[in-house]
Amino acid sequence: MNWKITLILLPVLVVMIFIFQNHEITKVNFLFWSLESSKAIVLFLTLLVGIFMGGIISFVVRKEYTKTSE
Repeated sequence: MNWKITLILLPVLVVMIFIFQNHEITKVNFLFWSLESSKAIVLFLTLLVGIFMGGIISFVVRKEYTKTSE
């Protein structure tokens, strides 16, 4: 098997296993808001929020660093 195909299929396989093992419904409460969804989707949304917040913090820090170095 070509190594490029393996490199693509391996993460897909890991994600599929993760989804199948975390398909149970879970409830998330935040202030007055609640969500019922599968654990895999909740964890994926948490990952996206973390990436987004990390990007914003990185942008602000980089902007302040370039502002002070001028």
